Amino acid sequence: MARINKCIELLAEGQPIYATHPSSLTYEAGLEDAKTWADMLLIDFEHHPFDTVGLTNFMRGLKDGGPTASGHLTPTVVCTLPANAISPEEVRYNAWQARHVLAAGVHGILHTHTRTAESVAAFVQITRYPFQTLGQEVIGEGLRGAGGQSPANAIWGLSTAEYAKVADPWPLNPHGELLLGLKIEDRHCLQNVDAIAAVPGIGFAEWGPGDMGMSFGHPDAHDPPYPQDMNDARDKIKAALDRQGIAFYSSWADPALTMEQRLDYSIDVLGVKMMGAPNKAWADYGRLKTGRTMPV
Repeated sequence: MARINKCIELLAEGQPIYATHPSSLTYEAGLEDAKTWADMLLIDFEHHPFDTVGLTNFMRGLKDGGPTASGHLTPTVVCTLPANAISPEEVRYNAWQARHVLAAGVHGILHTHTRTAESVAAFVQITRYPFQTLGQEVIGEGLRGAGGQSPANAIWGLSTAEYAKVADPWPLNPHGELLLGLKIEDRHCLQNVDAIAAVPGIGFAEWGPGDMGMSFGHPDAHDPPYPQDMNDARDKIKAALDRQGIAFYSSWADPALTMEQRLDYSIDVLGVKMMGAPNKAWADYGRLKTGRTMPV
């Protein structure tokens, strides 16, 4: 039986994930994006208005426009949040943001500026219900309260009780359907990367080249070619993620390379398992390259 979260299924199969952004947060946009070529829809609330009303309408449209060709009720939807994860206090004080997007029915959260293991543990903690015991000795008792199971359960096609059981971070919970990600994106995060990557409950992480570059004093180094300090940072983050079996999220927008060469480099050299894709042709080439059989 297919998972609710398509991207968890793909990661478990060792297949790369191709992500894009929705055009807008409306019910009509959700209906249209239900048939997207992408595996994951990434919604940016880090730098854009925190529109949870629009998000709720968008998720309803996705559900009503589905299922996808792969048999999932919707594509995977992951949100960033307006707050960062610089400290555990910041994470817990802004836990309401995670509660609101999860209640809308999203499948995951990508948290930003994750500087310490303690802040990452707090991030995992605010997404969990208190009855979940796996990893509690590290994460602590979950802080997500009852009452937010709806309308998320309807988006996932479950009862409220069924939703509460599976709305838990994978791979910490092998049956969990929440996909939590990190942006390890400045030199302060980099100092703690091994401890950060060791926190249970994280499914993917990226190195945030734009912010990482600024942290090292480079005003605009988002895309390659990168200065050596950024190459070293990326390699250090990727190595820490590999040791914990966490998927690496990265794009490679080198203007000197063709689309095919960028993808080959991303998959074969960088070991990327999740990437932003500018169009369907990009994703189609990548899927053919890795022998993917799951329908879109």
